[in-house]
This record gives sequence, C-alpha cells and structure tokens, in this order.
Amino acid sequence: MSTNSEHALVDIQGLVKAYDLLPILRKLDLTIARGEFVALLGPNGSGKSTLIRLLCGLSRPTAGLIRIGGWELPKESAAVRAQIGLVSHKPLLYDNLSAIENLQFFGRLYNLSGSGLQAHIQAMLVKVGLAKRGHDLVRTYSRGMLQRLSIARALLHNPDILMLDEPYTGLDQDASTVLDGLLKEAHADGRTILMTTHDLPRAAVLPTRVIILSRGVIGYDASASGLDALSLAQIYANVTSMVSAR
Repeated sequence: MSTNSEHALVDIQGLVKAYDLLPILRKLDLTIARGEFVALLGPNGSGKSTLIRLLCGLSRPTAGLIRIGGWELPKESAAVRAQIGLVSHKPLLYDNLSAIENLQFFGRLYNLSGSGLQAHIQAMLVKVGLAKRGHDLVRTYSRGMLQRLSIARALLHNPDILMLDEPYTGLDQDASTVLDGLLKEAHADGRTILMTTHDLPRAAVLPTRVIILSRGVIGYDASASGLDALSLAQIYANVTSMVSAR
C-alpha cells in the first residue's frame, strides 16, 4: 500500500540507518497520508523505534530522504518537531513538577503562553481525565496516569502528527482501555498517527493501515480493513518467520 508522495504528510525515500557497520533500516520507502492511523509492527531489532526517532529528528539518517509536511529532515528539524507530538513507553515528564507545571513548561517550549495556554492546559487535563489531579506531583501518578499526561503533553501544541512508540508498555487493562479511547478521539479529530506496538489485537482494530517491518525493510503494508487478531497474527508470523510479536 502506498500514497502519492506529492500529497503525503510523511514522505520517506531510500532511508538507510546504520550503527557502525550494522544496518538497521535498509533503503526504506514509505509515504503516509494526512489522517491515516498506521500501526508499525515488527520484532525487536526490526527498526521500529529507530524509524520513530528519525522521524522526530532525534537521530540522523545514514542516507536517504525524509520529509514531513514538506519540511526536510534533518536540516529543517525545528519546523518538523513543531508538527509532531511524541509519546513513548517513557513518560518524558518531570517527576518533581505537577501535571499543570509540566504542561506549562512544555507549552513555553512551543512558544505558547498567557491565559490562552492556561485555558488550553485545563481543557487538555479534562480530555485525558486528569483535571482533579492537575496540581499533584507527577511522581505520585500511576503508570496509566503518566501515559494520559504524556498524551496531553504531546497534543498541547496541536501537532499534525502523533508518534507513539510502544505506548501500551506497562499498562494494565483499564489504563489500556483509556488509552484506546484517547487514540480513537485523536484520530477522529483528524490527527495523523504512527504507532509502534507488539499488541497485535489492538493493531488489528485501532489503525486504518498496518505495516510490518522485518530486517529493516517493509515486509507487509496494507489496509487494516477486514483484519482481526488471528488473521494479523498469521500474517505477522509469515512475514517475520516468528510465532508472535512478543
């Protein structure tokens, strides 16, 4: 499955990433259209997190072209980062600050300020179900609450793209269900989402498109329409020659 690169929000051509002499991504071509929700699957070491880091401007490619919203990485990384909200299995929050103080800090990083920022912070805390805990220190939060606040942080500057790197890691069933709802809402709001995950049942129902990486190349790329957990597990096993993603 592909998207015309002229109309793609994410356009990757011939992307190579190697560490020393070890290639992680091998001449990867990928386009993602505005409004797509893409699940990126693959075994550990297949290049999923490496790709996220490259797209966020946190790492430099060895070769190839990356454009996001028409801006090229890495030379226009500041413009690209303004379009991206990142959520990973690490919260990327300050433990000794409250939720409100964390969002104030990150808001200022994106040149947001004043009464408008304060109102936006309150609205985001309501959206993620943390309005009553906004003044509590982040170190008192559960794992699920940390991920909800991470979503609020990632969406604070109204980015075009939400990047999620294993966001379900360490979450219990209730917290995972809450995260499901937040991602569905973000997608319904028109957000483009790229999510790496090992959770095949969720990858079969949440996204609009599924990509499987294997040995640094795309082994599968198709619409998620009609998929269920069992059929995706079989496709995954065939593509990666593994029994499961775990």
